[in-house]
Amino acid sequence: MPYYIYKIFEFPMKRVEKIEQHDVYRQGADRSKLLRKELALTEQCNVKMIFAENELQAEDLLMQVREPLPELGDD
Repeated sequence: MPYYIYKIFEFPMKRVEKIEQHDVYRQGADRSKLLRKELALTEQCNVKMIFAENELQAEDLLMQVREPLPELGDD
């Protein structure tokens, strides 16, 4: 399964845009770190890498809202 790299825009509405895909984790991780540095200055977006079977699954996972983990003493 490949590693997909996406730009994630939060404003005016949440959307994702595929940048690249890599078959090897290290290549994808290094490339996403480089893109985070480059795009942080020019675009108002986050860069994320995700491991998924296909683009559709990757985009679905990125669009899901995750609940925050419970904090210690939060009974």
